[in-house]
Amino acid sequence: MTAPDSPAWFKSSYSAGEQDCVEVANMPGVLYVRDSKDKTGQTLSFGPAEFSAFVEYASTLEI
Repeated sequence: MTAPDSPAWFKSSYSAGEQDCVEVANMPGVLYVRDSKDKTGQTLSFGPAEFSAFVEYASTLEI
């Protein structure tokens, strides 16, 4: 899926400078996620509840 051209993309505040990471864009009813190295590539889309569940799960992982 390709996200619309208009979303404002954000990197985590934990990402220093030009580090590669994921970016998130919040649009009404959907959150888009993309690879910061490939801004024109594919995106993932999540409903708010799905994204919230993912973030909650990811916060429990020990990396």
